[in-house]
Amino acid sequence: MITDTLPTDPKDQKVNSLLSSEDKRIPVFIKIRDFLVHAIVQIRVFRNIYPGIMHALIFWGMLIQIIGTVINLMQMELFIPFVELTFPRDRAYLIYEFVMDLGGTAILLGVLMALFRRIVIRPKKLDSQWDDYFVLFLLLLIPLAGFTLEGSRLLASTPAWAQWSPIGSFTARLLSTLGMSPETAMALHPYLYWLHIALGLTFVATIAFTKSFHIITAPFNILTKPMRPLGQLNPVPITSDGEQIYIKTLYDLSGKQLLESDTCTRCGRCQDVCPSFAAGTPLNPKEVILNLRNALFQDRLSPRSGNGKTPPLIEELIKDEALWACTTCGACIRECPVFISHVDTIVDLRRFLVLEGRVDTELQDALTNLGRYGNSFGKSDRMRTRWSSEIYPEIKDALKEPVEYLWYVGDYASYSPSLTKITQITAQVFQNIGLDFGILYRGENHSGNDARRAGEEGLFEMLVEKNMRALQRSDYQTIVTTDPHTYNTLKNEYPLPENLTILHYSELLSQLIKDGRLRFSRRLDYKVTYHDPCYLGRYNGVYDAPRSVIKATGCDLVEMPRNRDKAFCCGAGGGRIWMEEGQIEERPSESRIREAMELEGIQHFIVSCPKDITMYQDAVKITGHEADLTVKDLIELVVEAL
Repeated sequence: MITDTLPTDPKDQKVNSLLSSEDKRIPVFIKIRDFLVHAIVQIRVFRNIYPGIMHALIFWGMLIQIIGTVINLMQMELFIPFVELTFPRDRAYLIYEFVMDLGGTAILLGVLMALFRRIVIRPKKLDSQWDDYFVLFLLLLIPLAGFTLEGSRLLASTPAWAQWSPIGSFTARLLSTLGMSPETAMALHPYLYWLHIALGLTFVATIAFTKSFHIITAPFNILTKPMRPLGQLNPVPITSDGEQIYIKTLYDLSGKQLLESDTCTRCGRCQDVCPSFAAGTPLNPKEVILNLRNALFQDRLSPRSGNGKTPPLIEELIKDEALWACTTCGACIRECPVFISHVDTIVDLRRFLVLEGRVDTELQDALTNLGRYGNSFGKSDRMRTRWSSEIYPEIKDALKEPVEYLWYVGDYASYSPSLTKITQITAQVFQNIGLDFGILYRGENHSGNDARRAGEEGLFEMLVEKNMRALQRSDYQTIVTTDPHTYNTLKNEYPLPENLTILHYSELLSQLIKDGRLRFSRRLDYKVTYHDPCYLGRYNGVYDAPRSVIKATGCDLVEMPRNRDKAFCCGAGGGRIWMEEGQIEERPSESRIREAMELEGIQHFIVSCPKDITMYQDAVKITGHEADLTVKDLIELVVEAL
């Protein structure tokens, strides 16, 4: 691993561990907090309002009913033999009855909402199966039987406190109206009791065979979710013998990945936000996880074949094309209410494809260039800073003299001819505001973020090693980069000192504005919208900095319908910018431009990522909106306002 080849200075050992394993010294209270917030309160479920309310009603109603049932059983001396439970009594019992009615009513409302959604609304993301309806009808019958049981009891005994059980009282009146006498209710009560018990036991007995299984697995999945940053991938797993594990069959998956496959609720939220699925590629993140579950289920029925082997996951269950379609944007992970890490599993499967040489030709060329030249363009390292030849005074070489800010420029900003002007403008802005900065010149290589997510872990480690040598020879206080992909991997995956500050240029500009070091002399008065890069926003939570810069230039910012952590991907991440597109319906970048054009009066589409400039300038042309909408980098607004 990379940590074996890098210096092992004691102060860096904790940071180096990020590349080899998760920091397991997580305070217990964080796990407890996550469990309460996501397993009990279920905050993520409410990201979609209708199904969120629906699920909350069912879950909290069931929770109330389960607690109430346990209290009932304890009163029957099943749990504490020969000890009479004195709770609840008096007013506490009245509250208990009322709360139990609320719980049953919540279940009924939630189930009716669910049935209406599946039968009438019928969203495409729901692939209704037999167990969906089995569970819903069972959950419908349980409270109905419970209220009928309660109604018969109240009809037979007519207690003074009956109003504290409003639904039970209503049912009692209904039964009376239908002609049931108190005597009949008394005779019927035992049968209704055992019917209610039988329905409840049927639900419990079938949990393991239906989608209700997530009631058990989801809390465990939340408790065991990685505490590492979202933008940090795990390295290739290693056996106790030091051998790397490449996922080829079911038995190569980790216990966590198997748990995730059993946790999926088939809600379809991941496919709803997946740019590759929307583009019409073979990838559906939900199906990837469900295919793993199907393989696991089949293996439970007939463990391994006679020769001790199990069929490969890739080809038979998951197609190569589906895995390569992923942009690793992380939208599926952020949206999943039970915290399934789709991207981690997809990248693990990609690693096996890379090992087997089953790689897209263009991607293979890019990876070869990265290994040979340190950049995906296949250009000489001498050409990396050709753009700087027109900058005066000459930009400092951070390998030769100390600087306050080390600008890690990145491949696209360095080599792409369409980005040369923007890169030069950025340097000029830094100089004009008196920023003490420098670059690594030929010492800089591709950061490796995209190579790693394309499944080339060995190449990533090699690039980290080369870049770390250059970084350790340099004297700087802060790293700044204009590329969110570089920003992510430097911040989350490089063995850099823990106290080192790494900034996206939007964060730097925002701070300089606040400090009064960056002042604008012109108000732009443009009406603009802003696209959140996945690796800046969703992966690292940087949303406010670019917006504060835009507003400081005097622009009127109109938010995209999908913004911040719900922003739609441009389609370039995960190495996709190096791959053939294949058969698609519409590129994610084109979909995003059409979305922007629906906003009234928008003049400029603002981005803060070099890849976004490339993707969206092409998309504007293809969609025919070149005359209506201009794609601008954030730094271009800054220059105009200066």
